[in-house]
Amino acid sequence: MVLITLIALGPIYWVVVSAFKTPQEIIRPTPTLWPQTWTTHNFSRLLETTPYTTYLSNSLLVALGTTVLTVVLAVCAAYGLYRLEVPGSGMIAGLILVAFMIPGTLLIVPLYGILSDIGLINSLAGLILVNVAFTAPFCTWLLRGFIMSVPKEIDEAAAIDGAGPVRTMFQIVLPLMAPGLATAVVYSFVFAWTEYVYATQFILDDRLHTLPIGLSAIVGQYTIDWGLVMAGTVFTILPTLILFIVAGRYFVGGLITGANKT
Repeated sequence: MVLITLIALGPIYWVVVSAFKTPQEIIRPTPTLWPQTWTTHNFSRLLETTPYTTYLSNSLLVALGTTVLTVVLAVCAAYGLYRLEVPGSGMIAGLILVAFMIPGTLLIVPLYGILSDIGLINSLAGLILVNVAFTAPFCTWLLRGFIMSVPKEIDEAAAIDGAGPVRTMFQIVLPLMAPGLATAVVYSFVFAWTEYVYATQFILDDRLHTLPIGLSAIVGQYTIDWGLVMAGTVFTILPTLILFIVAGRYFVGGLITGANKT
């Protein structure tokens, strides 16, 4: 376990400590495990000489938009398919799983054509819709286990008290699915935050680039400013790190519970 931990966290540690090193120390032939001279110059240069704040705001907008739409759609779809059992729910659930299994790179060309027809090429809204198309099927399948773990007798008791399906879902079932909702939030946010392929294909304007594209733009054709790259990577890691600190235990428990229930 110690070896696995070192392999997993070693690169992250190296990025963080390198962000506080001077450019000369970063490229030194003999690497140092600890900065000999601590400096925040890399972070100040990142904010002053690059449009990093623009990339950050674009990524936040895309990630938050993807998360909200994914959770809303996944909750409604999972509740309708696995709780209300609407006509054809079995076939629809199977199609959702099939959609989740298709490799995303195979859909670049048809997705580009669809977004072009509706005028959403080179727009953050189009990128959000593409992300939701991949996160919503998985989250719908994931929430299935949580919905099925809630006894249906609760719905019957709520109906006797006069609650309709919508009120039952929001006031009774959803609070009991908190770990599942947290899992869907973390998954969809991280997916949109780190997505690279579709952002490169569907976003053409430099002002609309997200963080993965922006960080790659910092890397020059002939030279690489490793100080800027490391500082940008640290800032990029922080939002997801904070999210995992807040909801990490729900995320791990949610994945395990969802898998067991299904």
